[in-house]
Amino acid sequence: MAIASYSSAAFAGPAPKSVSAWEASRETDESDMVTTGVARGRDRLDSATSTSSIKENEINKLAPRSLDDLFRNIPGIRVEGGAGEGLNSYTVRGLPLVNGGAKYLQIQEDGLPVLEFGDLANMGPDVFVRADLNLGSVESIRGGSASTFASNAPGGVVNLISKTGDVEGGSVQLSAGVNYESNRVDFDYGSRLSDTWRFHIGGFYRQGDGPRETGYTSTRGGQVKFNVTKQFDGGYVRFYGKLLDDKFPGYMASPMSVTGTNDKPVYGKLPNFDAVTDTLMSRNITDVTMLDSSGNTVTNSAQSGYRVKAKSAGAEVQFSLGDWSFTERFRYSDMSGSANTLDPQIQVGAASVMLGYFVPGGSISYASGPNTGATINPVTVSGNGLVSLTTLGHINIRSLRNVTNDFRASRVWEMGGGDLTTTAGVYKSYQTIDREYYSAVIIQDIVGGGNSALINVRNAGGVYAFRNGLLAYTDAQNTRRMNVDYDVLAPYGSFNFHKGKVSIGGSIRYDRGKVTGSTAQASAAQVVDVDRNGLIDRAEGGSSVGLLQGIPYIAAGTSRPVNYRYDYVSYSAGINYRVADSFSLFARHSLGGRAGADALLFSPAISASSGALLNEKAGYDSVRQTEAGLKYRQNGISLNLTGFYATTRGTYLPTIPDYLGIKTPTLVSRSYRTYGAEFEGSVRRGAFSVTGSATLTGGEITAAETANLVGKTPRRQPTLIYTLTPQYDADRFTIGANLAGQTKSYTDDVNQLTMPGFATVGLFAQYRPVERLVLGANVSNLFDKTALTEVYSAAVPASGIATARTLYGRLVSVSGRFFF
Repeated sequence: MAIASYSSAAFAGPAPKSVSAWEASRETDESDMVTTGVARGRDRLDSATSTSSIKENEINKLAPRSLDDLFRNIPGIRVEGGAGEGLNSYTVRGLPLVNGGAKYLQIQEDGLPVLEFGDLANMGPDVFVRADLNLGSVESIRGGSASTFASNAPGGVVNLISKTGDVEGGSVQLSAGVNYESNRVDFDYGSRLSDTWRFHIGGFYRQGDGPRETGYTSTRGGQVKFNVTKQFDGGYVRFYGKLLDDKFPGYMASPMSVTGTNDKPVYGKLPNFDAVTDTLMSRNITDVTMLDSSGNTVTNSAQSGYRVKAKSAGAEVQFSLGDWSFTERFRYSDMSGSANTLDPQIQVGAASVMLGYFVPGGSISYASGPNTGATINPVTVSGNGLVSLTTLGHINIRSLRNVTNDFRASRVWEMGGGDLTTTAGVYKSYQTIDREYYSAVIIQDIVGGGNSALINVRNAGGVYAFRNGLLAYTDAQNTRRMNVDYDVLAPYGSFNFHKGKVSIGGSIRYDRGKVTGSTAQASAAQVVDVDRNGLIDRAEGGSSVGLLQGIPYIAAGTSRPVNYRYDYVSYSAGINYRVADSFSLFARHSLGGRAGADALLFSPAISASSGALLNEKAGYDSVRQTEAGLKYRQNGISLNLTGFYATTRGTYLPTIPDYLGIKTPTLVSRSYRTYGAEFEGSVRRGAFSVTGSATLTGGEITAAETANLVGKTPRRQPTLIYTLTPQYDADRFTIGANLAGQTKSYTDDVNQLTMPGFATVGLFAQYRPVERLVLGANVSNLFDKTALTEVYSAAVPASGIATARTLYGRLVSVSGRFFF
């Protein structure tokens, strides 16, 4: 039973309804059919899987500002958000989240993966997906059964399903931030063209500063999606497409105060800078001269943030021949973009200390902003005496082209007094990663409100040591290029035998991948008069402390080949027992795999001369999972409880500080053990309803590159994550709250410094003064909690300053939506 079957049912939708968009917005969708991972639509109580669905109307009430806000409401999924529109991190049921992205969770759009791999460096799948009025529902499957539903998804799948025009009419919605700059317009419209043709189109456009203060318009762009469906006897054919062009800031870690002890740390804001609401992006930091990966002088704007584009076109066909049903799905996606990010990963500290280290007896002055040229007292700079050596990283995504095809055939056989459903199919995809990364290191003061400025450094003789705010024009360790293609072939098959109260099923998938292309990284250095003033300062390669002589670049002819193959088998088997109409029990055991992807490309696992895979175990990760649970549904009450146990072996790329405190991605091989329980439930009584979830997780590192990590709790893994959403939905108005939280966890695998737990409370309200008009208000993080998701320090730093990432502070927005 492949994800193809689930997608076809979900994306095809039922027969067109004779309701308007306004009427549909007031309906309560109580359907509980499983379309995820089964050959035919099946009641959740008859399926040995853990699935959930968030319907369109519930999504509109929650008004998520990005996918991380939305995914926090899916049971079992832990989200490390606050990074912006994309680049957030996701994991399932305690599976390790060592590096960013979604290593074990696949994000799909209409049943096909957005990207073949969910944890590509600096560019995750959520960068290319937006939640808008096109969204009909979000479905998820969690646990080991996902290992055979899709390639590279042993932990789970989250699928964003589009509307398909089965509801007549549409709407226009205007929304705006109240305490932050954001203005947005959304629209969607669906209709029948004839008795057998229907279509849907929708999209959005927005602009503003965004949820953190940057001092300039950092968010601008939108998307348009459309589809057209031809229904015929025994099936349908659908064509669809998407155009996305969006700019948004990528929020990296920000400096904050850390005092107290490792067990009871005290996290706080700095004078003139609050990591919750501020960012090091600034109106005073614009064009910065750098050297690209080939050593050419270029200028990049620090204000451009992420600019991504996607052009997608696809088709889906479902038809029947006799007792057989067939589904063919295809999509081509041309994705590209660029990004400039400010990351204080080098060092944050007292200006006087840094000045004494680099240029003893030197002086500093402003290099940008309204006070350009003015001399600065190192003790009082920024109003806190601090400066940041910040990496300005430039990512040039020439192509993330993805071509995917999935074909399957299914039949139900009558056998032994029961129904045997068999499915066989083949999945084929091509994923290109053509990317360049280079960076510079700037010196800036730490001031919030979008007012940070660059800093010049002179030596004791008054000669510029670092001019125009540049400490280094490039970074040897991170100057890299890659142009690699991943060719994935995965045949799969499944069966499910259902007789009476019992269903027994199994599935198998064989993934084979071929990886070809080339990589290159800095291998030479040159002295360059970048600012063309006739002098060579330290940043231009004249001399350096802790840096290479000269400016590093990739010399011509130094590319290395990539040419290797990998393969792995995934399987899953489960049993479901329908004890009664309202109650069932299930159990399942699975083994899934996940390819190593770009984390391997610059590692010793690949031969520098031939491109072959020297360590075959590094070619893919494995996840073995066992789960068992119960499901209950009756009289408006739904309860689902699942216990799980998983072992994971994999290759990861965590960020590890070196002896200078510089954080560098480092390839490691580790094994983990995870166990716990997942709960999901809902109660509906008339106009009142409440939904909630809780995931209790324990685990440890069972093998690592250093013995002292064995037995430790994985980094940033809380014992409990939970959600609770009560609401009252009357004829004229709807009010509700959304609580999401987690308990404390360790910042690092060494298990010293802790991050406190947190709970954020959101409020939502809708008022319908007249028919077809909805006025709405939404408040997230009502109590303005400091909700830490990452802290880049293994212990309380001696300086009392660390870099961290948090969820957004309190954000208030209002909206008006008109249906027609």
